[in-house]
Amino acid sequence: MTAVVAAPPDTNPDGTGGSAGQPPLVIDVHGLNKHFGDKHVVRDFSLQVRRGEIYGFLGPNGSGKTTSIRMLCGLLTPDSGSGTCLGHDVIRDTAAIKREIGYMTQRFSLWEDLTIRENLDFVARMYSMPERAATVQSALTELGLDSRQNQLAGSLSGGWKQRLALAACMLHKPKLLLLDEPTAGVDPKARREFWEELHGLAESGLSVLVSTHYMDEAERCHRLAYLAYGRLMATGTVDEVIHGQQLITYAVTGPDLSALSQRLRTTPGVGQITPFGNTIHVTGRNDAALVAALAVLGGDSRYQIERIDATLEDVFISLMNDATDNFQ
Repeated sequence: MTAVVAAPPDTNPDGTGGSAGQPPLVIDVHGLNKHFGDKHVVRDFSLQVRRGEIYGFLGPNGSGKTTSIRMLCGLLTPDSGSGTCLGHDVIRDTAAIKREIGYMTQRFSLWEDLTIRENLDFVARMYSMPERAATVQSALTELGLDSRQNQLAGSLSGGWKQRLALAACMLHKPKLLLLDEPTAGVDPKARREFWEELHGLAESGLSVLVSTHYMDEAERCHRLAYLAYGRLMATGTVDEVIHGQQLITYAVTGPDLSALSQRLRTTPGVGQITPFGNTIHVTGRNDAALVAALAVLGGDSRYQIERIDATLEDVFISLMNDATDNFQ
């Protein structure tokens, strides 16, 4: 079972582009499709993102996240569909969209043989920014890069490279940030600092669309979209996505959990089993069937069984299991 939570109405009664009492939409696209040869990579993709919102983009590798992001920012032209990004048509006005967004790719794409300051100055030159020196200095200060401004980019750790890439994205004061797995390979402390920076930017009115594989990062987003094999499977807040799947989950603690997992996987009513340290989550959609499945423990006092709320990870594994691979 999949559930797509309906987006709120797209316009105010006065037509200003936001529902009554809500910020306006910065992304509003409907039915986007993209093929590469005979592969249908993105199918009927629709998305609405509001000003000041951090929107998490999740899904397995090959799910179409990067392709969707590139269609939104004008780097790829959809085969069909329609919509706007920052008020510009995603098919006809791609040049205007590119001028108003910041796009951070999966891989560090700045110049490793230049210093932090030289990298930012070079980007500012490409944008022909007035008062270039002041703009670069402001970026160095705002993102805490001052102390390392003369360090070569190639010698930076993953976290500092990430911070430099974000500074480069922000130089031209974009209205929308598109971040494609920006924290891959970055340590937890640097990831937390990065997300604190994103929330500060969102509070100032910047909108952020970020793809990630990390569940803790997903939970920091205002709303989520989950893609699998080119299809949008679920959207909404974290609570809406979790409750929309109507999963029932039991946590089981005890010995030989690996053997128990193998035994339960073939039991009717068990949808999935996920290990969490010294516990396994046994998940399905029928409570009576799950209780019957766990009865195989026969009252063994070595095991503790507790019904718990499904986690976001439980939901995403379920969504992935429900999806059909469009490359098969």
